Amino acid sequence: MKERDIHFMRLALAEAEKGLGRTAPNPCVGAVVVREDQVVGRGYHRRAGTPHAEVNAIRDAGTACRGATIYVTLEPCNHTGRTPPCTAAILDAGIRRVVIGMKDPNPQVTGGGADYLRSQGLEVSSGLLEEDCRRLNYPFLKHSTTGLPWVIMKAGMSLDARISRQPGRGGAITGKESRQFVHKLRDRTDAILIGSRTALVDDPSLTTRLEKGRGRDPVRIVLDSRLRLSPGARMLGQESNAPTWIFASADADADRAARLRDQGAVVVSMEVDEQGRLLLHPILEYLGRHDITSVLVEGGAAVHGSFLGQGLVDQVFLFLAPYFIGDQGVPLVSGYGCDVPGISCPQLEKITLERLGRDILLQGLLNTSWCRIRGQDAE
Repeated sequence: MKERDIHFMRLALAEAEKGLGRTAPNPCVGAVVVREDQVVGRGYHRRAGTPHAEVNAIRDAGTACRGATIYVTLEPCNHTGRTPPCTAAILDAGIRRVVIGMKDPNPQVTGGGADYLRSQGLEVSSGLLEEDCRRLNYPFLKHSTTGLPWVIMKAGMSLDARISRQPGRGGAITGKESRQFVHKLRDRTDAILIGSRTALVDDPSLTTRLEKGRGRDPVRIVLDSRLRLSPGARMLGQESNAPTWIFASADADADRAARLRDQGAVVVSMEVDEQGRLLLHPILEYLGRHDITSVLVEGGAAVHGSFLGQGLVDQVFLFLAPYFIGDQGVPLVSGYGCDVPGISCPQLEKITLERLGRDILLQGLLNTSWCRIRGQDAE
């Protein structure tokens, strides 16, 4: 029966993936209802405040739930939040067996849903494909345990790690397949972040462009301590449902701030260091308080260097184009060094390589210690 259980849990994971980038601050959860080895109901959590995956799958199955098994990627909730507890829906539907992918990471409720269902006579098992379920919800896991968003460092670069051909010159480094992948990343991320220099040089739209307009725009974030961004910037003059947040120092020019606000931007005053650079950790705390659970950091070099230097990067997506640029190009990171005696450089874990047209995508994880659940490391 284990192989059948794995098959149905993978179907539940496929359901959960449909909610990527749309459920913050909630997790992505999928569920399938199975009776006599046949899927009779499917569902996933669409966004915060709407029914959970279990409820949607039970509604899809209808009366076929009686005596059935439900496979769910995350432990059913046993408390009332924006919606009623899922444990009650499972009991009311007449389901007799519950297979759970991973337990709820919240220490106040971990095991509560599973234990309650067991106490009501249901057969309950957990931990099936747990690593896959956690991998799907890295942003939720980090945000729910630390209050901070999951930080993804993304860059397109040459083989000699140059992200532009020369200072002050924009332009794509990688091919169309890599750019399409980046738009999928944006679609699945709550926010996208760049520095003011990148905003001035590239004048990007920072939107998601997928086929048939299916992409969802993330919140656009610009680190601009002196408010150099023009009110006529492309990101402020386009049709998009996502806002633009500009983080600046408290003593930035008030007239500039007013003009940017007139164009629809949200200008937020934050702390700076002795050199007038914005402090990143308070910004991440602010984002976490505003239900941003994932941030795609797209540069430039100084921004990448600051995030790396302060140990704030959780995941890396590097798109390598098959050519060299040379010394005139801008490096991937600046202002970052790992030459402190006795301190080793942080290393990527869980590395994967993928071919995208002529490019190579390298992925890896950093800072996985936050994701320990009952003594187990994140996978």
